[in-house]
Amino acid sequence: MRIALVAHDKKKDDLIQFVTAYKLILEDHDLFATGTTGLRIIEEVGLSVFRYKSGPLGGDQQIGSAIANNEMDMVIFFRDPLTSQPHEPDVSALIRLCDVYQIPLATNMGTAEVLLKGLEEGFLDWRLLEERRSR
Repeated sequence: MRIALVAHDKKKDDLIQFVTAYKLILEDHDLFATGTTGLRIIEEVGLSVFRYKSGPLGGDQQIGSAIANNEMDMVIFFRDPLTSQPHEPDVSALIRLCDVYQIPLATNMGTAEVLLKGLEEGFLDWRLLEERRSR
């Protein structure tokens, strides 16, 4: 599976904690992240991550493009709902694309945990069906 990992600044520590806890599951998948988040995962957790640009510099849009091109299977995006984001339209567009293309999306640790446990049990294997890959 191809999994995008994104976190707003005030949620990056939470995402690092989460990725550390689920390293054994995540290391079996292709990981993608926005710039700073990806760098922290590489340095602090030791996982291999393809890094897009930072969110405010277009990273959210790059992930959105991957979703629209059927190149992403899951998005874990720890959002900070209490802080205004200068790139909020990009964040909203990314969430909308997940809905349009039926991409599993977690915006908090509780939902992310359910998604990864489901991934581990094979509940998301429908994303791997060939007809979904060739769209």
